[in-house]
Amino acid sequence: RRQGRRGSAARPTLFYRQVAHHGGVNRVRAMQQQPSIVAAWGETGQVQLFDLSAQLAGLEQQQHPLPRAQQQQARAQAQAPLQAFSGHRAEGFALDWSPLTVGRLLTGDCVEEIYCWERHEGGKWQVGGPLKGHTGSVEDVQWSPTEPNVFASCSADRTVRIWDVREPAQSRPVLTVQAHSADVNVISWNRLATPMLASGGDDGCFRIWDLRTFKDGAFVANFAYHTQPVTSIEWSPFESSELAVTSADHQLSIWDLSLERDSEAETAAGVNQDSMQ
Repeated sequence: RRQGRRGSAARPTLFYRQVAHHGGVNRVRAMQQQPSIVAAWGETGQVQLFDLSAQLAGLEQQQHPLPRAQQQQARAQAQAPLQAFSGHRAEGFALDWSPLTVGRLLTGDCVEEIYCWERHEGGKWQVGGPLKGHTGSVEDVQWSPTEPNVFASCSADRTVRIWDVREPAQSRPVLTVQAHSADVNVISWNRLATPMLASGGDDGCFRIWDLRTFKDGAFVANFAYHTQPVTSIEWSPFESSELAVTSADHQLSIWDLSLERDSEAETAAGVNQDSMQ
């Protein structure tokens, strides 16, 4: 925060640029290797890629709020996408850029299908045939942090599946587990302890899985702390044992799995000790 003249904390100033988008945006993700390239999943059932280099450059150069006469620069501007894909049969939310292969993108929809995009010379993307295996809406996808051809997905069919894009497009995933007793909403692949995967579901639970022993019922840990569906989950990029979880119960919980359980602290916090295994 910046300090005012009398030593009080000044209000933070947010600089921004807007890009017009047809219809609601379900999810947006930036490519790690080239953050100006952004993928947007729309409620129209279309996935669009945008180059936001000009907008980011404008923000880098801006030091002060724009004068009123120049505020039009920050308003939503129409911009043609680099590419748009209308091959999905319905809208979706699952979206992830590969951390290892530049330009490789996954998109998953609400009618069970996943598509893999590959960037080619000339700056265009080729979208392969649908990867089929789920029997419900694909809720989330995430690339492996160490294997460029491997990714995980989760679905309203209550499963988490592991895929290899080198397999034929119509082939089944290489590994599947019944992960929760309700829809599986989110997954997160640990980027430091890479065999570990976390999943969160509509049952309010989140579970930890070891891919070396990945089978039904073989979760490493189960946490039923939240009282509503788990809506996001993310491992720390700095500590392999820490992760954050959010829920429709309006709570954000932070966990360190390396710590020993403290029964007194759990009781004081109102945690049901039988819900944690």
